[in-house]
Amino acid sequence: MPAIDILVCGAAGKMGREVVRAISRETDLRLVAAVDTVHVGEDIGAVAGLSACGIALTDNLAEAIHAARPQVLVDFTIPASVLANIRVALENKIACVVGTTGLAQDNFDEIERLCEKHATPCFIAPNFAISAVLMMEFAAQAARYFPRAEIIELHHDKKLDAPSGTALLTAKKMLESEGCALQAESAAKETETPFSPRGQLFGEKVRLHSVRLPGFVAHQEVIFGGLGQTLTIRYDSLNRESFMPGVVLAIRKVIGLKGLTVGLEKIM
Repeated sequence: MPAIDILVCGAAGKMGREVVRAISRETDLRLVAAVDTVHVGEDIGAVAGLSACGIALTDNLAEAIHAARPQVLVDFTIPASVLANIRVALENKIACVVGTTGLAQDNFDEIERLCEKHATPCFIAPNFAISAVLMMEFAAQAARYFPRAEIIELHHDKKLDAPSGTALLTAKKMLESEGCALQAESAAKETETPFSPRGQLFGEKVRLHSVRLPGFVAHQEVIFGGLGQTLTIRYDSLNRESFMPGVVLAIRKVIGLKGLTVGLEKIM
């Protein structure tokens, strides 16, 4: 079976370099292009801490696609550029695997339309760690039995969006779980202010708190409270390598998908 040809967008970043290293370990995956706004002209293998591979970083995505003709684009960039990257890829019928967070709901709607228009799939995951997916599933189950819950997400200080995509998706899954028992806070609207120390209220029932500090990678805990008891569900990514099994799985699966798919649990 021929290898899957891959372009990595944001290849010189911390996650991008990890993706490049992960691809190099897999016999059925092949890096054919690397795009970033830094280290332009340098060999991506050397930038990622590997042997030189003959692929120079470029800052022009359209030209890279035209020259390398990848089958899959993997994007770990920033919220300000990810949507434009997805547009270019889908218009060229390149399947997308996206780990960049910060997309708004109208962005997801546009991506879904583009997938349909160009008959090309796009897979987006707010978190590629298997442990994070399980944490969300367990939290959705627990939401059936507790009246109150709060989410605390902790990330490195360079993460641009808050709350994290994982926290938002966790809260959504909790509120949409069958038989959800979560209750709205009493008098929450009266006490809410733009700078409330109580965090952001999601769906009137779940509080979200964001921590951004050096030393963290990606972590989240969901704390449930009930009559005389609490339950804490927590996951920790101790390094960026923890996301790579999920990224590799998505690369292998995305070509067989249709339309827009959101969430790693959809392909596990």
